[in-house]
Amino acid sequence: MTLLTLRALGHTLAEPLFSDLSLTLGRGERLGLVAANGRGKSTLLRILAGQTEATTGEITRARGLRVALAEQEVPSGLRDHPLRAAVLGALDPETAGSEFWRADIVLDDLEIPEDLRERPLGALSGGWQRLALLARAAITEPDVLLLDEPTNHLDLTRILKLERWLAALPRDTGLIVASHDRAFLDSVTTRSLFLRTEGSRLFALPYSRARAALDEADAADERRFAGEMKQADQLRRQAAKLKNIGINSGSDLLIDKTKQLKDRADRIEAAARPAHKDRSAGAIRLAGSGSHARALVTLDDAEVSAPDGRLLFRTGRLWLSPGDRVVLLGANGAGKSRLMGMVMQALDGRPGPVRVAASVVPGVADQGLTHLDGDRTPLDAICRRFDVGDQRARALLAGAGMDMARQTMPVASLSGGQRARLAMLILRLERPNLYLLDEPTNHLDIDGQEALERELGNEDAGCLLVSHDRRFVTSVGNRFWQITGKRLTEVEGPEAFFAAVGG
Repeated sequence: MTLLTLRALGHTLAEPLFSDLSLTLGRGERLGLVAANGRGKSTLLRILAGQTEATTGEITRARGLRVALAEQEVPSGLRDHPLRAAVLGALDPETAGSEFWRADIVLDDLEIPEDLRERPLGALSGGWQRLALLARAAITEPDVLLLDEPTNHLDLTRILKLERWLAALPRDTGLIVASHDRAFLDSVTTRSLFLRTEGSRLFALPYSRARAALDEADAADERRFAGEMKQADQLRRQAAKLKNIGINSGSDLLIDKTKQLKDRADRIEAAARPAHKDRSAGAIRLAGSGSHARALVTLDDAEVSAPDGRLLFRTGRLWLSPGDRVVLLGANGAGKSRLMGMVMQALDGRPGPVRVAASVVPGVADQGLTHLDGDRTPLDAICRRFDVGDQRARALLAGAGMDMARQTMPVASLSGGQRARLAMLILRLERPNLYLLDEPTNHLDIDGQEALERELGNEDAGCLLVSHDRRFVTSVGNRFWQITGKRLTEVEGPEAFFAAVGG
């Protein structure tokens, strides 16, 4: 049975986001929605949820269809509501009054601790807020569940639990997931829609296989377009030769043939469609300053403790050298961020068992992007910090995917993806030889993640990385330090850790 049918759907804001989109979603189908930041994923989900009207086209919904959307951010009107009340409030008042127990069932299913359920949503971490919004959607028992970046702010354990929770949904439930987490998409979806301004592509495959098929299709389109342009050029060359012969000979027949060849070339060019070139969300290019030090960071059996003084683990003797891309592995709360903080303290010259070389130039990006001043504009952030001049700063920001209007908006008003790209641009301009990255992919789209992977792989700089993104970790890391049993030990790879967490 078909749940949703889209016919020639399109939406335009300042410019077209997508157009002529047609597809169907049947019972039990799991669709991944993929696009760069700002390309219309969230807008399409809001249209499907009935919160926004499409500019063109139509949507047909099955009779009595229930659709629920778990958005990225907590609505401002809900921030002061206790978590349980906010979840229960998704039901109509009569149902909420008589079936209040449904809130605790869905909160139990999502393993949200009892002691968090009476806290205001605005006081919770981003991960718990994300699960609360998912619970608000799930309590309505929808026929179609729409998820907008559901893994953002979740640690790996929670992501794997979310995957299992989605797998246990009723078999008839339709699912549409907008996500930049490639491993998550591979796990929970069976179809993939690559949303484009024109010519969106749908494949009956999970993300990785669909991406390979998309690349093949785009390459075939590029070859076809090149062949058509070559054919049109050859026709114009033939027409030019015949024109000269016709003029010199006075042959009307050759003049007519010349016009026919030119008309044919015009028709080929008018009908030809170039291969898809996505409007870049901005290149990510990093440039390290280099270091001659053999060890950028030295851990001399440091004690890593919780805020209350409890010993979390000891580091033993470990070194991070130029070219090392070290991934910290450990359960949530094991102390990964605490160790990262100790390295940053050592950068300030504090003596202790964590030491950094005098030649270290750090580049820091934390998951909350707290080093970005929300009141400043991106243009101010670049011009005040780096001696590049106004025009050069504007060109750099444009290269990072920010148009002229966004360059002079407060940073706080930018989307998470735009702030992430601004942070990556600042990293590039700092020319660090040691990157300290805490969940750097939280707001980066897939193109941005892949660009960052390539750049880190090309660098001779050192990197200390904390990330829940399995694909990013395996692509970037070449050394792995795991926290187990109050010790930090080097392991061969992340696979055993992933398997243990997923078990």
